Amino acid sequence: MPDHYIGLISGTSMDGIDAVLADFGDGTVRLRATHIHRYPTELQELLQRAISSPETCDLDQVGMLDRWVGECFRDAALAIIENSDIARGAIVAIGSHGQTLRHQPNAERPFSLQIGDAATIAAGTGIATVADFRRADIAAGGQGAPLTPPFHDWLFRSRDVNRAVLNIGGIANITVLPSKDAPVVGFDTGPGNTLLDAWIREQRDEPYDRDGRWAGDGKHVPALLDKFLADDYFDLPPPKSTGLEHFNLGWLHRFDVGDYTPRDVQATLSELTAQTVADAIATHAPATQELYVCGGGVHNQDLMRRLSRRLGDIKTASTLEAGLDPDWVEAAAFAWLAMRTMNQQSGNLPSVTGASRKVVLGAIHS
Repeated sequence: MPDHYIGLISGTSMDGIDAVLADFGDGTVRLRATHIHRYPTELQELLQRAISSPETCDLDQVGMLDRWVGECFRDAALAIIENSDIARGAIVAIGSHGQTLRHQPNAERPFSLQIGDAATIAAGTGIATVADFRRADIAAGGQGAPLTPPFHDWLFRSRDVNRAVLNIGGIANITVLPSKDAPVVGFDTGPGNTLLDAWIREQRDEPYDRDGRWAGDGKHVPALLDKFLADDYFDLPPPKSTGLEHFNLGWLHRFDVGDYTPRDVQATLSELTAQTVADAIATHAPATQELYVCGGGVHNQDLMRRLSRRLGDIKTASTLEAGLDPDWVEAAAFAWLAMRTMNQQSGNLPSVTGASRKVVLGAIHS
């Protein structure tokens, strides 16, 4: 009888929670149920305001949001249990990434803050809940992110082919999986969907650019792209990670984007994501033969076309071809990390985060 785990995560889009119920074999994952749990509109707006204008978010607001997000994560777990054929008692643990409010790994006193009260999840479900995954890695000198590369290594690595896994969420991150016994490398390449989503929300009051159609109707502006690419982050060596604290509407408006046709700005932002990913592969993983893509960006056809053009002969495909639906890779990773924690196994890769050692991640609430 396999052990079952739930994985929960909400990314930088802050529109809701991806949830999976999974069990794991020898290098295999079986999804028993999946669920998308939307945030209430008011909560989503409060989260977006807290992240974009942190000076407006006082301690009472943080505490309230922590509890409210925790209630939503609890409800997501309950919903996926109800939608599955797995008894609650057969579920060993829930792995909850929570909702990132602030990620400052390079501060004088580094930290990364994820909210979503894990005690509320554990109390409401009766299931042990693992959360606060980033703190132990940061305490060991790491960036605390990205945390999915160990799962990518476990599931997608091939001994015959040099692979990389690209997750395009709000921020894009890459995991380099050499065919030989070389260390795994992983880092945030820069913006994924976050600037694309922010710009279309501001200009057209739409939550995202469906299939990349608006960007596809525009033409990227080379001079504007060059200005974007001059940002120091892109030249930093790994380990490195970033977030909405850096790449946001304020960052975008520094480049006088109002001087350009809005859809051309969108096209240029799409080109920015594609080029920074391609540049990262060329610099840090030039032997890559196959790239498997997951996350919401895999559905942006304009972005995927731009990426494929820049990658040339590198095979580019969805992670579905490698065995896991691209929409559920991140949530499955946190179910897997919960399993690692419950078994007192390390969950980080120092070659990825820069930590001084491997550590068991997360705190267990029961």
